[in-house]
Amino acid sequence: MPLRSAVHRITPELAAEWLARNTNNRPLSTSFVAQLARQIKQGEWQVTHQGIAFDEDDVLIDGQHRLTAIVKAGVAVDSVVTHGVPRSAFTVMDTGRKRTGRDVLALAGETNAVHLASALRGLHLYLTAPDSGWSGSSSMISNDQLLGVLEEHPRMREALTHGQALYRACRITVTAASVGWYVTTRERPDIDQSSWLSGVVTGAQLEAGDPRLTLRNTMLNLAAGRAVRRRDDSREHLAYYIKAWNAWAEGRQMKLLRRYTDEAMPKVTTRAAAVSLMEAGEQSGDGN
Repeated sequence: MPLRSAVHRITPELAAEWLARNTNNRPLSTSFVAQLARQIKQGEWQVTHQGIAFDEDDVLIDGQHRLTAIVKAGVAVDSVVTHGVPRSAFTVMDTGRKRTGRDVLALAGETNAVHLASALRGLHLYLTAPDSGWSGSSSMISNDQLLGVLEEHPRMREALTHGQALYRACRITVTAASVGWYVTTRERPDIDQSSWLSGVVTGAQLEAGDPRLTLRNTMLNLAAGRAVRRRDDSREHLAYYIKAWNAWAEGRQMKLLRRYTDEAMPKVTTRAAAVSLMEAGEQSGDGN
């Protein structure tokens, strides 16, 4: 039987009907379905050569995740549908590596795509879900969203270079340092951050209680005590970064840097808030 392919409009009702023909497919990944459904709702679905496939007996052999996502999203989309695929082809379907955000950025000509992809994801989570766990399916970001974040925040490229310098100096994650640098410079363009960077990087001639030294020592101690980095370490490190930066920008000492269970992600101290603190003469002993 020859292969027959065409683009079809697949409604949620048609997707459910076709899923009933799914008699021998791999286990369903609910997290992947949720990711696809979000992309469909956000208008990010695109027609590609990949689509829905039925074998010689009209049994669904490829596309169960796409069809389930269409049902979940409740939105009709266009997709290539192929009939007459040899049943034996099932064993070689989806064996290629999925295109990652790193791949997309590299194809777009971006350098250091691995760290840039991670930093853009971190910025997206900081701006949209700062108090989430930053792990699991809820933390996923589509390739289209990743490119959109870079288009909206092009100075993340510059922030990445500072993030890498900070990582080499005190082992704060590149993502946390890059996002921290970006959001603080964006919120407080009135502050020259050269002394902040040099202080955290070298620790030279800094006295106990200087927030830069406290951040540096905290990160080095965490790195020494943790053999394996987790994805959500970047969220924890970013919270430390912003806390220390706020203290430095406000001229406060910070002898101890800590976080509490379920503590919200701190916000960058705005210029107006800093002025109010100075006028009120508020000082904190340890910055916590």
